[in-house]
Formats: sequence, C-alpha cells, structure tokens
Amino acid sequence: MAEAQVIPLHGEDNRRNKAKAKSKPMSSAGRPSSTGQQSSADKAMSSPDRATPPPVESLADQPAPDRPASDWERAAAAGLAFLRRRLTGDYEVDEFGFDPDLTESTVLPAARLLYRDYFRTEVTGVHHLPDADGALIVANHAGALWALDGVMTATAVHEETPNHRFLRMLGADLVFTTPVLGPLARKTGATLACNPDAERLLATGELVGVWPEGFKGIGKPFSERYKLQRFGRGGFVSAALRTGAPIIPTAIVGSEEIHPMLGNAKTLARVLGLPYFPITPTFPWLGPLGMIPLPSKWHIEFGEPIETASYGPESAEDPMLVFELTDRVREQIQTTLYKQLMQRRSIWR
Repeated sequence: MAEAQVIPLHGEDNRRNKAKAKSKPMSSAGRPSSTGQQSSADKAMSSPDRATPPPVESLADQPAPDRPASDWERAAAAGLAFLRRRLTGDYEVDEFGFDPDLTESTVLPAARLLYRDYFRTEVTGVHHLPDADGALIVANHAGALWALDGVMTATAVHEETPNHRFLRMLGADLVFTTPVLGPLARKTGATLACNPDAERLLATGELVGVWPEGFKGIGKPFSERYKLQRFGRGGFVSAALRTGAPIIPTAIVGSEEIHPMLGNAKTLARVLGLPYFPITPTFPWLGPLGMIPLPSKWHIEFGEPIETASYGPESAEDPMLVFELTDRVREQIQTTLYKQLMQRRSIWR
C-alpha cells in the first residue's frame, strides 16, 4: 500500500517564511539584506563622522534689518544725550557766559524753524565770512516788538558757514537787565555792546555782530523803513581797527515788515521805562496774539569785507578815520538795501 504524501498547509508555509525573514537583517529601506552585510545607508547613519546639520537660528538671534532712523528717533536720541550732558556737567561755558551746547541743542532748533520755514530766509555772500578768523558783522536794525534780525543773522552764520560758526552778538543794556531775556542772551553768546568786550572777542578770532542803529533803528516808523538811522560815534570801527578785524557790511530785508510800526505811545513808554512803545496793526489790539510776527520773506546779504589791518591799532585814535570808515560802512549797507528792495517781487515771497 502506497504511503500518503503529506502536503503542507499554506498557513504553515507562511509561518516558515516569516521565521526565515526574521533571521535575515533588514536594510534601511525595509528590504532583507544578505546575512552579515550592512547597507550603505545604515553605515552612513551609524558612522560617528556623519555631518551634523547646522542649528537653526531663532528670529531673536537674527540681526535686525538696516533702516535709517526716523526724524523723531534722532531727535529723541539727541535730547537724551543733551540731558545726560547737563546732568553730568559735561559741557563748557566761556568767560562771557556763552553755553554752546545749550545754544546748539535748544535755541538753534527753534530759531531754525523761523529761519527756514516761517521767514524762508535767503542768504548771499557767505563766502565773505572768514572760516576761522575774527570779523565784525555790521547790519541794519528793525523789528519794533522783536529784534529778530539779530537772531536770524546768527542762525544764518551757523547754518550757512561750512564749519557752523557762532555769531557773538553785541546788545544794549536793556537786553541784559530784562528778566529771562538777559540770562538767555548771555547763554546764547551775546554780550554788552562795549568796546572792551568787542575787542576781546575779535582778538580771539570770534565772529562778532553789531547793529549800530540801536533803538533808533528798531523803533522807527514804518514810513521810514529801510532808511538807516545814525550809526552813533563809530565805536565798532574803533574795535575793528584795534584788532585788525575786517568789517562785513550786512543788509537785511524783511525785518521791517514783521511788525509795521504805525505809531509810538511815548507817554506809556516813559511810564514803563522803555525807549518807545510801538503801535502796530496787531499790537496791542490783539493782546499776546498781536506779538506774533508777520511771515515776511527775508533776504540777508553779507557784503564785501572792509579791511582794517593795514591801518594799524593806533589808527583807532584818529577820529577822522573812524568817521570815514563808519560812513563808508553805512553807505554800503544802504546801497545794498536799495538794491535788494528793487529786486524783491513781494513782501511775502
């Protein structure tokens, strides 16, 4: 009798195949590899020399994109730096009380708004100003309520000269005896209009400004606008002769229209101890609002210098020479004023 052949079931074959598969190592791709061999991918993964990918930087570690600082950011930074200098005492004041740090950080920014945006000032003849040496700037005077021609001239000197020079202004006694105004004038570089102070400043190479018409200039009626008043005894010429500093005649157009003076209340001026009390179209009728200057268009022209060094210091004692140079300066300023008025298209532009 023939023996029966045993036919294995499919389930058993599957179990045997699985057992064989378990005995073979698996490749990294999930396929069985030959016994005793390792796939190239496994070797790469297990290699100690495998390159580590660079760490990913967080957004906080990445540098901020470059962008220009805004105007308010620059202003804030400048203000904080100014406060730090004031608190630490890191600033200088000269023998006259001039504080250049205070002037440049607080006064000039406000004056610059009037100079550029309100009066829209145009300046010519800046090349006549010396870069480092001393010189005497002599200009016409006007304003009635506010003598802003001095402030605008000082701003023009600082803004237009290549090395941003300061103008040391000579003022009348009344300026320095007025509360608040007096100390502020000292801190911004002004000093008393006297020969000793002027000579000391010129001798040290400063630009000095003088308005020899004085109160006669700023207090004259509107009908006499741009007609120069008497220049006094010529003390500014004596100071220039003693120091050999050149005299720069300067003409300012626009200052007469900021407060057109229609009248002078002389009795009220005497009671208040003032040289004059102006009556304008807006003052005193509008109260404090009447003190706001009208936005006239300004022109400042620095004329050709008049040299004094060739005369020698002893010539300051010659009254004829002093008178001659004083008259020459006055005539040159008056001629330039007439020329500018003829070229001006309008008071406002």
